[in-house]
Amino acid sequence: MEILFILIPLAILILAVMVVAFFWAIRSGQFEDLEGPAYKILMDDDADLEPLPKKDKSKSEKDS
Repeated sequence: MEILFILIPLAILILAVMVVAFFWAIRSGQFEDLEGPAYKILMDDDADLEPLPKKDKSKSEKDS
């Protein structure tokens, strides 16, 4: 029975922390654009994926 004197205030404290975190997330704009990141995946830039030019191996083999 004495454990309730610890668990009830602990539960209220955890609830208060969760409510504060939720309102912080709302005020900081975490829930403003929910669909944007989903479309961002589909609109990737293929220009960034171009392969790098190959180095000439004959020059590096001659140096060593």
